[in-house]
Amino acid sequence: MGRSYHTIAFDAQKCNGCQECEKACAQAKAGVTDLVHSRIKVSPGRKEGEWGLALCRQCAQPLCVMNCPGGALSKDPVSGVVSWDESRCVGCKLCTLACAYAGITFNQATGQVMKCDFCGGDPACVKSCERGALQHLTGSDIYNEWGDLEDLFVPGISACLGCNSELLVRHTLRRVGPNTVVATPPGCIAGVGAVGVNGLTATKTPVFHPLLTNTASMLAGARRYYNRIGRDVTMLAFAGDGGAADVGFQSLSGAAERGEQIIFICVDNEGYMNTGVQRSSTTPYGAWTSTTPVGSVLRGKTRDAKPLPIIMLMHNCEYVATASTAYMEDYYQKLEKAILAAKKGMAYVHVFSPCPTGWRLPPARLIEAGRKAVQCNLMPLWEYESATGDMRFTHPVDNPLPVTDYLSMIGKYRHLSAEQTQHIQEHADRQVDLLRKFMQQRMDLAV
Repeated sequence: MGRSYHTIAFDAQKCNGCQECEKACAQAKAGVTDLVHSRIKVSPGRKEGEWGLALCRQCAQPLCVMNCPGGALSKDPVSGVVSWDESRCVGCKLCTLACAYAGITFNQATGQVMKCDFCGGDPACVKSCERGALQHLTGSDIYNEWGDLEDLFVPGISACLGCNSELLVRHTLRRVGPNTVVATPPGCIAGVGAVGVNGLTATKTPVFHPLLTNTASMLAGARRYYNRIGRDVTMLAFAGDGGAADVGFQSLSGAAERGEQIIFICVDNEGYMNTGVQRSSTTPYGAWTSTTPVGSVLRGKTRDAKPLPIIMLMHNCEYVATASTAYMEDYYQKLEKAILAAKKGMAYVHVFSPCPTGWRLPPARLIEAGRKAVQCNLMPLWEYESATGDMRFTHPVDNPLPVTDYLSMIGKYRHLSAEQTQHIQEHADRQVDLLRKFMQQRMDLAV
C-alpha cells in the first residue's frame, strides 16, 4: 500500500479576498507582513466577488521536481511535502514553468523561488483564516493507519445509490475487526445484504438478524456466553432509528441500565426508509415523510425529533457519542473509545446518516449535507466518557451557519414556511445550549 498525505483545502465560497492568509504566511516565513514573501497567493476570479488560490499542492508526482536540473526539489516520502534546497538551486526557474497551479513562484525581493512547506504540519495560513476558507485536512491518517486492514464488507451489495450505510458499515468493520459478532435488525443495513441475499451475506464476520425489538438483549446474551467461555469478542449492533429510538428502545434502555458490554450504533436516517419512508420518532420537525404528508392541512411532521443521544447520556453508559461520516477522523477516534468502553459496559454511538432516496437528496451531495448539518448545529458532534466524567464537543461550531444553508439542500424540507424554518433554527439553538449546560454541570461535578 502507498501513502496518503495531508493537504490544505480551499473553499472559494467562503473566501472574501481579505489576504490575511498571505500576511500570516509572510510573517511566518520572513518575519514581515510584506505580501511579496507570501507563499500562498489569493487572486480575483472571473466574476466580481470570486477569489482563487495559488498554493503548492504537494503533488504525488510533482512536475517541479521532475524538471529541476539541480535536484534542489524533492518530495519527502513520509510527510509528502515537496521541499526546496537552496544550496542546490541554480536559479533557472524551470520549476515555476512546470507547475500548473502556480504553487512555486519567484520572489523578486530575495531573488529565489519559494513554495509552501506546510509550516512543519501546522499551516499559519489556515490558522489566520477566520472564515474557514482554508482547512488543513488530515483524513489521510486514516488511510495510512488502517488502509492495510481487511475490508469485512464485501462489494456488490444491493444498497441504494449513494447509501451512507454502506460507507459507515465498511469503515466500522474495518476498524473493529473480524473478532466481532454483528447484529442487524430489520432495516436498511440488513436489507442491503448484511444478513444474506440468496444464501450469501455481505459481512465476513458472524452476523445475525434479531427482531426489531430485541437487538440489544440478544447481543447482551451472546456477550455473556462468550464471557463465560473465556473469549473476548466484540458485540456490535447496527440499528436504524426505528430499532433504537422506537420499538427497539426497551431492550436498548435495559441493556444500558445493566451495563451490558456491547457497542450499539444507531444509524439515524430519520425515518423508516426501507419500508416506504415513514416517520420515526427521530424524524425532525417539518420533514416530509409518507406518513407526515404535505398538503393544505399538514405541513410535514408536527413534533421535534426525540433526542436519543441525550436520553442515552442519562443512562450513564460507559461511552456516548454522536458522529457523522462527513467527519471520518472524528468517527474513527470515537470508534477507538467505543471499543475500549465496551469491555466495561455499553458504548452508544449515534450516527447522523443522510438518505438520498428518502430525503430527496442527490447522492453526490450526501457528504456535503452531513457537513452542513454539523456546521448549522443541527447535528452537533460530542462525546461523553463515564470513566473520566468528561463531556465535550469534538467539533465545536462557535459561529454556526443558518439552518437554511442545510434545509435548502434537502427535498423533504422544500415546503417549509418561514415560521417552520424559524422553529427549526430555535430548536437547534436550544439543543446546543442544553448540551453546553450538561457539559458545564459535568465540569462542576468534577471540581
